[in-house]
Amino acid sequence: MGQCWTKFCTQSDNVKSATAELGGENVHLITTMEKWEEKNSEARKKGKIVVVNFSTSWSNPCREIALSYSELADKYPSILFLTVDVDKLAELSTKWDIKATPSFFFLRDGRQLDKLVGSNKAELQKKIMAIAVSN
Repeated sequence: MGQCWTKFCTQSDNVKSATAELGGENVHLITTMEKWEEKNSEARKKGKIVVVNFSTSWSNPCREIALSYSELADKYPSILFLTVDVDKLAELSTKWDIKATPSFFFLRDGRQLDKLVGSNKAELQKKIMAIAVSN
């Protein structure tokens, strides 16, 4: 029952919570398909790799890894970090076949390079570090 409680927060509470969880300036909350296309187009033009965190606001594993994700975004400004709330953008979540959260996708030119499902902080850091070196 505790996890369901956050579903009853007001919209302004959710916005504040999402902003707090996102953290650094290099993590962008994707709320529309247009914003998704815009950020991916921007990344292609700049030659940036994109890391996408498909998550939910009510999931404990998603909340637990949010700070680490934000810290990694600050540490690797050459990579573009996106967060998609699967409950708010179901169309995109379905397109990427999201079955569990958090799910992290690593993209170059819109194509998947790698994927990580779950809140394994060490594995996320390892994958991001490897991609940063290869970029």
